[in-house]
Amino acid sequence: MKEIRAIIRPNRLSRLREALRAIPNFPGVTVFNVKGFTAPSSLDRRSLRDELTDFTDKVMVCVLADGEMVETIRLAMIEACQTGQIGDGLVWVVDIQSMHRIRDGSAY
Repeated sequence: MKEIRAIIRPNRLSRLREALRAIPNFPGVTVFNVKGFTAPSSLDRRSLRDELTDFTDKVMVCVLADGEMVETIRLAMIEACQTGQIGDGLVWVVDIQSMHRIRDGSAY
């Protein structure tokens, strides 16, 4: 199992939802409202104080999926959320060592 996470612009969530629902056997997604900022060194000359207090609303999405679905999901996230501008977000994949359903304790 893998966890695919992404931090995206809130206005791209609807597009992402449509893209993910179009994937056959898509397992589901969890969405968090988050805030963040870009590293000061990657922006034009702004003071560190401005950068640390200038949090931007973002959305974090998490998907748990079998390894063979990772690339399809990752590409769907990028295509649905990309604008070509600074602040589009990030996507990354994390290995899941174990996962169990709470309802009945069964392992995946």
